[in-house]
Amino acid sequence: MTRFWSLALGYKVAQPPDGFDDWASYLRAIGVPARDLQPPSRANVYLVDPAGVYPGLSFQQVADGKKVRNRLHLDIHVGGDRRRLPLGVRRERIDAEVERLVAAGGTRLRYDQWRDHYHVVMQDPEGNEFCVC
Repeated sequence: MTRFWSLALGYKVAQPPDGFDDWASYLRAIGVPARDLQPPSRANVYLVDPAGVYPGLSFQQVADGKKVRNRLHLDIHVGGDRRRLPLGVRRERIDAEVERLVAAGGTRLRYDQWRDHYHVVMQDPEGNEFCVC
C-alpha cells in the first residue's frame, strides 16, 4: 500500500525520529499501548510530501480485511483548472494518470462525465476507492 500511494501522490516514506531505529520503537517511547502495536511485525509507515506542503499519511497494517465502504475518500487532482482548460486536455491528463496507477496495482472501476466534468473512480490494491479528476 505504501508503495502504491507514494507513487500515486509523489510522496516519500518518512524516517523515524532521530534516536529511533523504527516507528514501533518511537511509538512505544511516547506511550502507545502495546495492544495497539500488535502484532510486532506490523509496523506503521508514514508518507510525507517531499516539499513539506501537503499533509502526511499514516499507514497501519490491521488483521481485518475491507468489509464496508471507505471511511475516507481521496481525490487526486491532475486534470487542471476546469475554468481554464478544455475538457479534452483535462481528460487526457486524467486518463494518463489512471493508466500509470493501473500499472502500479490500482483498478479502474468506472468513469463519470457530465457537462465539463470528468473523473475516474478507482481502487487501490486493497480495494479502497478514490478518484482521479
